[in-house]
Amino acid sequence: MLTAFLWAAAFITAFGLVMTVINLAVLRRPAAVDAVNEPAPLISVCIPARNEERNLEECVRSILASTHAPLEVLVYDDQSTDATPKILTALARADPRVRRVQTSPLPEGWNGKQHACHRMAQAAAGEWMLFTDADVRFAPGALSAALEGARARGAGLISAFPRQIVGTVGEALIVPMIFFVLLTYLPFPRMRRTNDPAASAGCGQFLFISRSAYAASGGHEAFKDSMHDGIKLPRAVRRAGLHSDLIDGTPICSCRMYAGFAQSWRGFAKNAYEGLGSVGLLVFITVVHAVGHVLPWIALPLMFAGSIESSLATRLAAGVAILLAVVQRVLISLRLKHPVWIGLAHPVSIVLMTAIQWWSLVLHVTGRRGWKGRTLAGASRS
Repeated sequence: MLTAFLWAAAFITAFGLVMTVINLAVLRRPAAVDAVNEPAPLISVCIPARNEERNLEECVRSILASTHAPLEVLVYDDQSTDATPKILTALARADPRVRRVQTSPLPEGWNGKQHACHRMAQAAAGEWMLFTDADVRFAPGALSAALEGARARGAGLISAFPRQIVGTVGEALIVPMIFFVLLTYLPFPRMRRTNDPAASAGCGQFLFISRSAYAASGGHEAFKDSMHDGIKLPRAVRRAGLHSDLIDGTPICSCRMYAGFAQSWRGFAKNAYEGLGSVGLLVFITVVHAVGHVLPWIALPLMFAGSIESSLATRLAAGVAILLAVVQRVLISLRLKHPVWIGLAHPVSIVLMTAIQWWSLVLHVTGRRGWKGRTLAGASRS
């Protein structure tokens, strides 16, 4: 029985490695673009900001250094209690391209970020809009690269996963798992061929969308109570019959999403279950990960220690499964500039990710999902 499970593990990890190799080949980096050929459309960059005194100024200044013109930067101060309003006032005074969108009370049934983005979309003048977060930093050619990528692919929306900077071991064990899941389970060739919403993906840190696609999809109002705009907006665009796509954002933007293990746990727990969408899928993925990505790492040392009787075939199956998993994680790390050592900590990352997903389900069922001091309960939703 153990031998059968371990060969199943080898198959699971082989599948993941093959999918990753294919997807990394399809997920190409955007070509370097200094400026878009004339006529250059106005791009509205929209930044929801709730208690972002540590991030807002650096984010806005990185956008203002863009090689793309014309552009405007819209910031929605979402009832911040820190120095965010003062920083925003100074930025708007220093550069007329920066505009504050008037804050309004959070309506019943709305998530705070989705409401902020909705309000900015109403105020934006651009033909294209980029919805991003205050903790993202942009290279000068980021907007031009996104526009050229969207035009080249005929996409109404194009998204990018920024380079994820991890400053602690806790972050390194959790944050890069975004890319493990994405590259293992989303077939990028199918994503490119079809407009099926189920084959879409995106990142809420970089959602670049045309005004016409935004209007056709229903915008953020179509998923106003969600905490997962990175998934919801591309799906809404595809349900409207339009195309969405992904590019590798590593060379054009970067982000330190969370600081430390505790913040990473809380940040992913707010929407990890929503990203899966069903208990059945959560159970299935838990079993697959337990068999394919945890069992071999436990069984092989026990077999060599003599605690478990095993044949050569059993030990070989465990070794193959471990090797393939490590190779997959190293390939992802090299491409996306993550620490390579996380390949050897792979089972720890899998256990942590699974625990976060189940905890997220608990928060979802009990109505305790929240972020930055708000929960999704009535008018206090965030």
